[in-house]
Amino acid sequence: MITLESLGAFALIVGLLTLTPGLDTALILRTAALGHRRRAWGVVCGIQCGTLAWGVFASLGVSAVLTASHLAYEILRWAGAAYLVWMGGRMLWATRRRAAGTPDGTGSPESPESPDSPVAGGSLAGGWRQGFVTNLLNPKMGAFYVAVLPQFIPAGASHLAYGVLLAGVHVLLAVVWSCALIGFARVLRDQLRRESARRLLDRVTGTVIAAFGVRLALGD
Repeated sequence: MITLESLGAFALIVGLLTLTPGLDTALILRTAALGHRRRAWGVVCGIQCGTLAWGVFASLGVSAVLTASHLAYEILRWAGAAYLVWMGGRMLWATRRRAAGTPDGTGSPESPESPDSPVAGGSLAGGWRQGFVTNLLNPKMGAFYVAVLPQFIPAGASHLAYGVLLAGVHVLLAVVWSCALIGFARVLRDQLRRESARRLLDRVTGTVIAAFGVRLALGD
C-alpha cells in the first residue's frame, strides 16, 4: 500500500518539475497574457491530459518501449522536435507579418477576427489540442515516468490504478501552478496586449519553443 511518505516524496519531485520554467510555462503565459482565457485553460487541460496519458502508458509499460526501442524513441523525438520548431517558427513569422501592419504583409490593418489578433478569444478545443500534442510528443516525459513511477508503486499493487493516482497528483500540482500563471498574466494583460509588447512576447515565446525543439532534435 502506498504511504503518505512516498506520496509526499513523489509530490515533491513532480512539484519541483512543475515549478521549473519550461515549454508548458511559456505556452500558458503567452496564451493567457494575450487575453485568450478560454484557450489558456484549454492549453492547461491539454497538457494535463497528456500527463495523465503518460502516466497510463508508463503504468501499462507502453512508454517503456520508448526507452527500450531506440527507433521508437527517435521517431517520437523527431516528431516532437519538428512540431515545436514549426510552432515556434509560426509565432516568429507572425510577428514579422504584424510588424508590416497586416497578417499578409501588405500593410493593411490587422483584422480583429484574425486568429493571431489579440482580440480573438481563442477556442478551448484549439488550446486543448495544442497542449495535448505538445506534451504527448515529448519523449522525455515518457522517460521521466518510466524512471520515476515504478519506484512509487507498491509491490503487488495494480500498476494502472496507482499510476493514474500518482499522475493525478502531478496534474493537481500543475493545475494549481497554472492558476497562478494565468492570474499573473491576467494582472499584466492590458500592458501585454499592446502591439509592441505582444510582438516581443511572441518573439520570446516563439524563440523558447523553437529552441526546445532544436534541443530535443539534438538529443540534449
